Amino acid sequence: MRALALACACALLACGADTYDARGVVRAVRAQERQVTIEHGEIAGLMPAMTMSFDVADPALLAGIEPGQYVEFRIAKSSGRFEIVALEAPGAGEAGVSGASSGAADPLAASGDPAPAFALVDQEGGRVSLAALRGKVVLLDFVYTSCPGPCPILTGILRDVREGLSPADRARMQLVSITLDPARDTPEVLRAYASKRRLDPQGWSFATGPAADVDAVARAYGVGSVRGPSGEIEHTVAMFLIDGEGRIARRYLGTTHDPAAIRADVEGLL
Repeated sequence: MRALALACACALLACGADTYDARGVVRAVRAQERQVTIEHGEIAGLMPAMTMSFDVADPALLAGIEPGQYVEFRIAKSSGRFEIVALEAPGAGEAGVSGASSGAADPLAASGDPAPAFALVDQEGGRVSLAALRGKVVLLDFVYTSCPGPCPILTGILRDVREGLSPADRARMQLVSITLDPARDTPEVLRAYASKRRLDPQGWSFATGPAADVDAVARAYGVGSVRGPSGEIEHTVAMFLIDGEGRIARRYLGTTHDPAAIRADVEGLL
């Protein structure tokens, strides 16, 4: 890998953390949120090939980075969180993981927009829909039970957000985790996933349904996914905070988020 320039702040953040070098194609840049989505190849010792949103340690690293560019980057992993601490674009439009992108606009459902509706089946076989949750604050993510990388981290974030709330506030919010692998993730499998992690099912819906219905919901939220040759699913890593009126109040991309900060956002809506 070519030498990568490290900003001072990046070097400090990487100190004491495990680091991994990788390469891929940029799919979206969100400078204000210090986020970049990269379709990358397998990162040995860390994760399989997938499309993932990463936090960036120093926003200066995003200068000149655009969708469609082939990039080389370095990830620092600390306490189960990932962060890009070095980023370089040797050339734009070169062949990458899947070739250059079209540079299309960010497909994710935006803050302030109405949250796309969904009507699926939860881990108990009951119906769960956004319409039925009107009046509650909803924290929504997309995961699948056999995910080897970011999904367990997202599940842990949602758990930590909820555990810090008062009992009264817990009753006024709902966690919803929609599977990206409905063929495998039946209600029984989702129930076992929650039980294995000792997650309180009260106020937490793990949702599945016919593949066409689940795919339509994921597309509506702009969450892309592609199944790899070994069965792994490459997907956009995102959580959505939905207010009681059914609008997207915030979106959280990648895995490096402080549950206390998200909890404060929830409490602000409540």
